[in-house]
Amino acid sequence: MNVINPKKLIHSKWTKLNPLNSERHFIVTKVEFDENSTITCCLIEAVINKRVEEIEWSELKDNNNWKHGWK
Repeated sequence: MNVINPKKLIHSKWTKLNPLNSERHFIVTKVEFDENSTITCCLIEAVINKRVEEIEWSELKDNNNWKHGWK
């Protein structure tokens, strides 16, 4: 399991291990917190084509789908 500090999530780089449409490398471009410092929104951007999608930030903890950094 990837260990993630939510406050350092913004601008972090990720590699998707099972890429779709050649989208392998991603950057977290937006993270929003509520009044309890819980993440309410996490946007990632594909480096190859700049496509943005919202994901559940806890998905990045899954070692079977994501690696921290660009590999």
